[in-house]
Amino acid sequence: MTNIYLRRLLTGQSLGSVIGVSAMLVLFTLIDFNGWWNTNSLANVLQFSAILGLLSMGLALVIIAREIDLSVGSVYGLAGVSFVTLEPVLGVPMSFIAAMALAALIGLLQGLAVVRLKLPSMIVTLGGLFSVRGVIYVWTGGTVSTFSADARTHWLTQMFGGHLLGLPAVIWWTVLVAVLLSVMLLLTRFGNHLLATGGQQDSAESRGVRTDHVKLATFVLCSMLAGLSGIITLCDNPQTHVTLGELMELEAIAAAVIGGCLLTGGRGSLIGALLGTFIVVSVRYELIALGAPSSWYMTFVGAVLIAAVIFNQYLANKVNRSL
Repeated sequence: MTNIYLRRLLTGQSLGSVIGVSAMLVLFTLIDFNGWWNTNSLANVLQFSAILGLLSMGLALVIIAREIDLSVGSVYGLAGVSFVTLEPVLGVPMSFIAAMALAALIGLLQGLAVVRLKLPSMIVTLGGLFSVRGVIYVWTGGTVSTFSADARTHWLTQMFGGHLLGLPAVIWWTVLVAVLLSVMLLLTRFGNHLLATGGQQDSAESRGVRTDHVKLATFVLCSMLAGLSGIITLCDNPQTHVTLGELMELEAIAAAVIGGCLLTGGRGSLIGALLGTFIVVSVRYELIALGAPSSWYMTFVGAVLIAAVIFNQYLANKVNRSL
């Protein structure tokens, strides 16, 4: 029995990210103990990790289904901008619903293009990245208004952007979403169908799994998580710009892969995606704290991403050989 648990641990989808987080914490402790282990630093890292983590979890679901979504950064920006721009007309609750519906619609349209028209998801969502960003520029004319004083004190804004038990609310929202999605992935029929769709699509279809419906649902979920993240960001800090969310898709993809998601589909972990996000955000924060040039951050993420892909593929091959 002990060997079974040890084997599961060593072949677990989050093993690489657990090792990465452990090594990172030891390194930061050695080189900058006082700068890293203080309340402000950890609170900032956790807050930004939670915001990016919502995107990473959505991308993890899409990657598990053997697809990719490059548009999440633009959807994040459009949902946030919509929430702020529509608020004077619709009020806070309705502008929230409208922004989330818009995010879901983008995910639905992109998913339909992938599953109905059989277009590569990379091309479809790359087009979505540019198109949605263009909509932001055309709609706002390059300038985004800020929340009114009443909107900032609205209960919905405070619920997403305030603090709970001394921590930013986004952290609790991300934990809640992670728990719900993990239960869905591991304990529900849809979760089994999602893993089967990404792992062996032909086999899944032969057993009656509607893989097109599964992929469509993951694209919608991914876009809605990106939209929720954008809205929460602006509830916490209403100052925004048309560039909101630019390049976040690359960080979110890197975080999901570092967290154990296999780009060939069928294997991945939402907890791993969160740990990967924590690594990406922590390194960026610590390099800034140490005064390192920004190029070091990009170099680090690139190197760790390649190492993570190799390690994840090694684990996947090891698991396949043991079956």
